[in-house]
Amino acid sequence: MSSWKCKICGYIYNESEISSKIPFTDLPVKWKCPVCGAGKDAFEKIDETDIHASATKTVSDVIISELSAWGIKLVFGLPGTSSLGLVEAIRKNNAVRYIVVRHEENAAMAASAYNKLTGNIAACLTIAGPGATNCATGLYDAKEDHASVISINGQVEAQYSGPGGIQEIDQDAFFRPVSVYNNTIYDRDKTVLLLTRALKYATIRHGVAQLSVPNNIQKMPLEIKKCKREKCTDSLVLPDSDTITRAATMINGAKNPVIIAGWGAFRYPDHIAALAEKTSAPVITTFRAKGVLPDSHPWNLGILGNVGSPAARDWVNESDLLITLGVGFSKYTNVPLTKPMLQIDIDPLKLGISPESTPLWGDAGLIINALLPLIKNRNIEKNREKITAMQSEWNRLRDAEADASKKPIRPPYIMKILSEVIPEDAVISLDVGENQWWFGRNFRMKKQRFVMSGYLGAMGFGLPGAIAAKLACPEKDVFCITGDGGFSMAMADFVTAVKYNLPMVIIILNNHELGMIQVEQMMEQYPNYGTDLYNPDFAAFASVCGGKGIRVEDPASLKNALTEAIGNTIPTIIDIETDPVRFYRS
Repeated sequence: MSSWKCKICGYIYNESEISSKIPFTDLPVKWKCPVCGAGKDAFEKIDETDIHASATKTVSDVIISELSAWGIKLVFGLPGTSSLGLVEAIRKNNAVRYIVVRHEENAAMAASAYNKLTGNIAACLTIAGPGATNCATGLYDAKEDHASVISINGQVEAQYSGPGGIQEIDQDAFFRPVSVYNNTIYDRDKTVLLLTRALKYATIRHGVAQLSVPNNIQKMPLEIKKCKREKCTDSLVLPDSDTITRAATMINGAKNPVIIAGWGAFRYPDHIAALAEKTSAPVITTFRAKGVLPDSHPWNLGILGNVGSPAARDWVNESDLLITLGVGFSKYTNVPLTKPMLQIDIDPLKLGISPESTPLWGDAGLIINALLPLIKNRNIEKNREKITAMQSEWNRLRDAEADASKKPIRPPYIMKILSEVIPEDAVISLDVGENQWWFGRNFRMKKQRFVMSGYLGAMGFGLPGAIAAKLACPEKDVFCITGDGGFSMAMADFVTAVKYNLPMVIIILNNHELGMIQVEQMMEQYPNYGTDLYNPDFAAFASVCGGKGIRVEDPASLKNALTEAIGNTIPTIIDIETDPVRFYRS
């Protein structure tokens, strides 16, 4: 079999596929390469029979088998014309599971959540044009939160032909702002090289890698033994011993240090607890790191920020050294940058956040292990007693907010009951909105894991995050805590949870408002406008989709509803009629 290859850009046309339209033996003089615009003279006829003619696998088969070899077992997406070769390859590969969603944004959100929860990569697979653009919000979530995701997108066969092309966009340009690696496979010989390079970038640079695969390329035979590839190396980093010694000296010289744990240190709760014990320093977290230590842990003072306790802010303000572990420094956490700071992070671009920062580039767990033998054992009993008193006062305040007599049901009471009922080994997917504010303030973590859309703050994350959580941890109870606004953005994929038999409990705080926007309008002294929501009966919706729906209006029935939902073997929605007002009415 022969093909024609552009000598300028490497684009290949398969003769058998288009000879009926453009006889290659008599190419029109004005004919141009659809990629780079080169004329007829730039094309050369190539004979590939000696390389790929005997191959039993297609380019698509090789791509999917390579994903599997890298440990990627889940692909979220929707099939379509420009991705059918790749979809067929998944069908034939029993090691890879295809989760077909109802909207591509949810596919990308789920892939992002999967990496945040497990550290492993999941893939998105979409068609050219609208399928690719629909992924953008979920992929931006992965970009902003440094989640590793591989996005494989079909592409039309004759690209960039201009006005009139169907589902045809410049995907290289479109994905450039969101990706750490971005390319199109024009030459099948480069398939494995580009794919393994994309996976390496996604892994090491903790972001989105995107590959577009033209429809005609997907179906070509490919002999994998003739393909080049790249390998991925371990990216763990540890500073030199002199740097570690200087850092230990800073800690030993501090009279009132504070540990601020961020998402970058979430994998190391035991390390953080050991550092707190040895330094007698409280552990304060960012929102995303909530739960790195249980709320009841003797050194945990909770979240720093607008949902956190006053005690956390007071201790930070009084400290003489901040030990930050994988902290992102968002405006909502508001870490003071004028204090001496020992800043530990695996991302060198985050280091040196202020002139007062002493940077340590490396993995938080490795660095803490290296520091512990060099740190003096402070054993300050008054610090432990002070933290215990602050914890008790914070719990007393939150208990007072959880009024069981109020109707509609108050969010603090909902969070109190959720704290009591949700198993300590459960996984929670948290949506963005007023429900998120109350979760951060009033939910008391034990040993649960939770996942959220952090820096992008994308509403609609909760449901696809829960789908990813149940696929990642099928043996655990999974909960989605969401609002009526966030859930309605993604609710079409409730049937996806039903279809794939993913039992979970979806808790909707139904206040008939975009509650957080209502509060923000009040804070900026605008009249309330445009935030009211006209909602369906979410419990009835669950039932017609094949799940279970429970509506709760009475505070006294909330705990029983939750207990019933946890015992269900099908996805269950608990639709809770709640109050949109954040603060108590006089």
